[in-house]
Amino acid sequence: MIRDLTCREFVEFLDDYIAGALPVESRAEFDKHLSDCPSCVAYMATYQQAIVLGRQALLRSDDPVPDTVPEKLVQAILAARTRR
Repeated sequence: MIRDLTCREFVEFLDDYIAGALPVESRAEFDKHLSDCPSCVAYMATYQQAIVLGRQALLRSDDPVPDTVPEKLVQAILAARTRR
């Protein structure tokens, strides 16, 4: 029997859901919730997009920093990287 999943529960286990790491019963609960909750569908879409953008940001690139990025921000990021 599939129980009603709350939006809070959905968000708490969203990473596991996207990774396919939930048991079959739990996945069915998530799928049911998604079929009834457009807000969680939208949230999941933005979550997945954030993952994609985050992975792209971590790719090494020799491209120069765009001129629109403030120099103080560039320096702060470089300083933080050297403190690691």
